[in-house]
Amino acid sequence: MRWLSNVRLPQAKRCSHGGQQRWRIGLDADDLISVVEPLAAGSSAAGDDWGGDWLSPAGVDLQINGGLGLAFPELTPADLPQLETLLELLWRDGVEAICPTLVTCGVAPLRQALAVLEQARALHQPGRCQLRGAHLEGPFLEPTRRGAHPAQHLAAPSLAALAERIEGFEDDIDLVTLAPELEGAGAVITALAERGIVVSLGHSAATEVQSHDAFAAGVSMLTHAFNAMPDMHRRAPGPVAAAALRGDIAIGLIADGVHVEPTMAVLLQRLAPEQVVLVSDALAPYGLGEGQHRWDERLLIVADGSCRLQDGTLAGVTLPLLEGVRRLASWGVRPEQAIAAATITPRRVLGEDRNLPQMLVGTPLVETLRWSASGDALSWQRGSRPTPDRYD
Repeated sequence: MRWLSNVRLPQAKRCSHGGQQRWRIGLDADDLISVVEPLAAGSSAAGDDWGGDWLSPAGVDLQINGGLGLAFPELTPADLPQLETLLELLWRDGVEAICPTLVTCGVAPLRQALAVLEQARALHQPGRCQLRGAHLEGPFLEPTRRGAHPAQHLAAPSLAALAERIEGFEDDIDLVTLAPELEGAGAVITALAERGIVVSLGHSAATEVQSHDAFAAGVSMLTHAFNAMPDMHRRAPGPVAAAALRGDIAIGLIADGVHVEPTMAVLLQRLAPEQVVLVSDALAPYGLGEGQHRWDERLLIVADGSCRLQDGTLAGVTLPLLEGVRRLASWGVRPEQAIAAATITPRRVLGEDRNLPQMLVGTPLVETLRWSASGDALSWQRGSRPTPDRYD
């Protein structure tokens, strides 16, 4: 057994003292984490002193639309090698798992993409990001809030329309974004929730009352809060306020500083720290240079990490998930909360109910992340073995 000492663990809770708790981490001969135990205040322990750095699992991205030129809704079997390369890039960018997001598209391309993702999931290897179940963003969206989703492929919610798209792939889907206020959405929400699929409110015109009704029916998340939904207003609180007030609804946030202004992002984190889930919303140009790129039949213009259609509609980003953590911390969010929003809270959305020490036990150190703070700046690296003279 060797030890890492003076380690902090990220957490989303409001209380500040928890972020100062120090831990020691025991590693077995294979560098698997075998012990995670707190240190008493003021005490020290032998081992590799991390100096108060944070240890976390790697990131989990619940909303990412593609990368390296691949758009997930357009996947074909010929794209498998490039998809594997993308998963290796995501791993290098500190992301352990993604819910590949399929934006609104035709039925045939959707089903083909689900089949290709199923094939890719079976080819998983160490050193690659894992493919969790897909995130279907659409087609049951409010037309006036569709954003960059193509209008011709939107559909009215119904059990028949749902079956047409996902029958045979039910176990390959983890998350569905829809507008719960649409007629017929209630039956779809019930059917999805019964299958264990997370339902998220997004691209919606739902009022506060309609949002509360949706949460009671089984909706448990908001997709990219403040975007493609009503804002919080003193006389019309809307979905974000309804979710924060309820307290158990995950709130997806794109922390690029464009989709949501930094002040609003920090306010949301302070209002609902245990609910905020960072997502990248990265599009096909992720991992490529800026400039002009194709997105289905449309032109996508990438500048400063943001993606827009030719008419100026904001479509997504090309920034890595963990860049959102760094930006949140630089805007004033406590590091342990910013880290948790990309590494722990997304796991909660997908059903993880263990506490962080339990999650870490059995994990190879090299698959974790070590976070260091300098002022308001956060940086990360993969957990790694220290030099031999630092062994205990």
